Amino acid sequence: MILQVSSSPHIRDRSSTPRLMLDVVIALIPALIASIYMFGYRAALVTAVTVGSAVLFEYISRKVMKRYNSISDYSAVVTGLLLAFNLSPTIPLYIPVIGSFIAIVIVKQMFGGIGQNFVNPALAARVILTLSYPSAMTRWAILASRAKDAGAAAVNGAAGGADLISAATPLYLLQDSGGQVTSDMPTYLHMFIGFKGGCLGEVPILALLIGIVYLVIRKTIALWTPLAFVGTVGLLTFLGGQDPLYHMLSGGLVLGAFFMATDYVTVPLTRSGRVIFGIGCGLITSLIRLFGGMTEGVSFAILFMNLLTPHIERLTTPVPFGGRAHEKQ
Repeated sequence: MILQVSSSPHIRDRSSTPRLMLDVVIALIPALIASIYMFGYRAALVTAVTVGSAVLFEYISRKVMKRYNSISDYSAVVTGLLLAFNLSPTIPLYIPVIGSFIAIVIVKQMFGGIGQNFVNPALAARVILTLSYPSAMTRWAILASRAKDAGAAAVNGAAGGADLISAATPLYLLQDSGGQVTSDMPTYLHMFIGFKGGCLGEVPILALLIGIVYLVIRKTIALWTPLAFVGTVGLLTFLGGQDPLYHMLSGGLVLGAFFMATDYVTVPLTRSGRVIFGIGCGLITSLIRLFGGMTEGVSFAILFMNLLTPHIERLTTPVPFGGRAHEKQ
């Protein structure tokens, strides 16, 4: 008779890391296809470089650290995809490689590998790259053939190749107009379909929603954090006198709320903790968008709340039946 000793909760199901990671990869495929449609071959090239280098760094680092090979769990692929979705199609290709090194080797493997990182690897890499290469990381573009479909969306001239022309992001236009939606900005429909400038994963909101529905059906993610995140941004931007729907469709809010703020490792495990986490992310994002010098705050908000996750869990973990309430430190 074999006795298996483990800590509670004693729950067993068919969930596994490879299955969960593969679900996320599948959910991101519609957005990848939409990005290639919007940005052309550059979107596919940036994604291939980022994912390929992430997997390579995972393999090399595990070999050097003499740990088991973990590339088969698809976590490096997910990190590479999410990092690519946080980059511009015009980004020089050496920058995604540096980003993959930061995400995989420094943020993930040096802290023990999957399940041990205290912040989201892809977002940490994006923030470090933004601070290190601000010009390259904030140069947005769209295919010339798609720009005409975006109507009056700001187009400023050639950039990043013959087919790509620079285009200001909706958040930049909103900030430049004093928070008011004007006729020379993308419409709600353009925002939803993706006819606007931005990162690879910020543009196709419709495609992201398809992936979100898949993840919900597969029960891969819970909606407590994303809904609290998006809802808080909508409420606070409304109270700030700006268009809440425009804010919710702009930037990386949908990508961050549903694909990165739902990370199992860096968000609280309790339901109330996840709601608090989402509200905190929405609060910080709104403050940066409304009062900060930067147009976007999703990445910084999630990373900051990642640091607070242990404290949120400690405060929201229910007391076991028959146990005593948490003692004050």
